[in-house]
Amino acid sequence: MMTSMKRILRAGFLAFWRNSVVSVASVFVMTVTLSVIGSIIFTQVTLQTTLAQISDKVDVNVYFVTTAREEDILAVKTALEGLPEVAATEYVTKDKVYQDFRTRHENDSLTLQALDELEENPLGAILNVRAKETSQYASIAQFLETSDLLKKNETPIIDKVNYQQNRAAIDKLAAIIASSEKIGLFVTAILVVMSILITFNTIRLAIFTSKDEITVMRLVGASSAFSRGPFIVQGIMAGLSSAVIALAIFYPLTYWLAPFTTDFFSGLNLFSYYVDNFPQFFLMIMGSGIALGSISSVLAVRKYLKV
Repeated sequence: MMTSMKRILRAGFLAFWRNSVVSVASVFVMTVTLSVIGSIIFTQVTLQTTLAQISDKVDVNVYFVTTAREEDILAVKTALEGLPEVAATEYVTKDKVYQDFRTRHENDSLTLQALDELEENPLGAILNVRAKETSQYASIAQFLETSDLLKKNETPIIDKVNYQQNRAAIDKLAAIIASSEKIGLFVTAILVVMSILITFNTIRLAIFTSKDEITVMRLVGASSAFSRGPFIVQGIMAGLSSAVIALAIFYPLTYWLAPFTTDFFSGLNLFSYYVDNFPQFFLMIMGSGIALGSISSVLAVRKYLKV
């Protein structure tokens, strides 16, 4: 077995270097294929990052009445943080709300004058609630409508919850996220299948030039495994070479795109992401190259083994 393995490896290496034109064509096509796979990964990361940033900006605001006591508000905050749907809460005191309001209307002298004429702060505290998933805001709003903590001595401590005002935007964002995930998977599947078919046809064309050699090997008694072995080695070598080239291409490409992605996608540095996750990229692209080369070779050489 060891002797056969050595002969298969030697024959595969020699054939890969001797058939340089066919090997270069195979490597070129597989490099394009692996580049497409890598580009799909980067596109998905960009899309998911963008949607996540948009989701982080969506929240539900709970407006408390001016007479609500801070301990009662903090009790509601604690209860909300105990819900599995809640990712984070932010308590804004009534004094902070008042100062923020004055800052926003610093150029509106009539509004500021009206505030100054009031003897006390007319604004209540606010509790900002952010859900883990966009679709979970409905259950949070339902909790806010039914919880016993929302009343103190039968007097409501909440003025309003702006879920209904934001509901259209929240539902639309949830629909966009769900659709983008489905479309992303669909497009990824189509591109991967097309890439595999192109790679398979290229390797099949390369093996077609050696069909007479395969026939002779089969006629003199060579086994199917021994006959297809060198071509699998060629496919793996093409896959490895293509993976190295694709990984090398992504380095300057992501470096060049980094300023654009940082500006347009709120801090997503594509180059930093590539460098930080290079081991995963290496395994994914290298594994894809080896799988594409070996599987395509097995399928392409199969028809010529029937003698």
